[in-house]
Amino acid sequence: MSMNRIMECVPNFSEGRDKAKVEQIADAFRGKEGVKLLDYSSDADHNRSVITVIGEPEALKTAVIDAVGRAVKLIDLTQHSGQHPRMGAVDVVPFIPIRNVTMEEAVALSKEVAEAVGNQFQLPVFLYEKSATAIHRENLATVRKGEFEGLQEKMLLPEWVPDFGPYAPHPTAGAVAIGARMPLVAYNVNLGTDNLEIATAIAKKVRFVGGGLRYCKAMGVTLEERGITQVSMNLTDYTKTAIYRAHELVRIEAQRYGVPVVGAEVIGLVPMEALVDAAAYYLGLENFSMSQVLEAKLME
Repeated sequence: MSMNRIMECVPNFSEGRDKAKVEQIADAFRGKEGVKLLDYSSDADHNRSVITVIGEPEALKTAVIDAVGRAVKLIDLTQHSGQHPRMGAVDVVPFIPIRNVTMEEAVALSKEVAEAVGNQFQLPVFLYEKSATAIHRENLATVRKGEFEGLQEKMLLPEWVPDFGPYAPHPTAGAVAIGARMPLVAYNVNLGTDNLEIATAIAKKVRFVGGGLRYCKAMGVTLEERGITQVSMNLTDYTKTAIYRAHELVRIEAQRYGVPVVGAEVIGLVPMEALVDAAAYYLGLENFSMSQVLEAKLME
């Protein structure tokens, strides 16, 4: 499929255990002209699924609205529990400019989608990141604070009137954050301990609000099936906060507790440059550049 203008969207849905529901939502992106489903993954501990799609802006907009409608029908947050914070059946919908589209166009598209889902599905929408209408709404963690359970009370406050949709939460689907942002790397480091307090303490040290890395958000998570914990991170600008830097800072903080790093994972898709940067660091490559990567040359 050749696309001239490419926008990416990475919607997060609050369902990671019922595969049939996840498939129904993912179907919104299958077999659509001008849209390509690149990746989707579910996590039972987080009880969350992340879908990565690209498309021409208009075609992508239509498919995303369809997916949001499906999630509102299928997911009931009054019955939902999981490790990951959430305020909505569709929790967050970021639009990311990839090729021949500007950040301004991504912001405009996010607002069109926000208005549509607010009207069509009676879903309150908060615009966040580059689309935010106020400074206190830029950070997703602030928008989501209190989660689904605290939403009713939060939305009574004048500073948390939604940008679109009704002025009260949807009874089963909560609310959604929609916006435009830079490409984000979801990078998790697994720790050889089942003590969540340690993972949480490390997360607090490495994230920006705790005095850690500027473009890092982090939290501690339990991986019950494996009997270990994890520092789950979002690197919001990988060009300034590199994967290897986040990884090494977690390792340094874990040493204090005598806890080893036992693995790591990337969730969804990652820009090649972010991995090349990490490889160059660990291999000690001098003066290495992206122009030396074979696949990068092929795509020129």
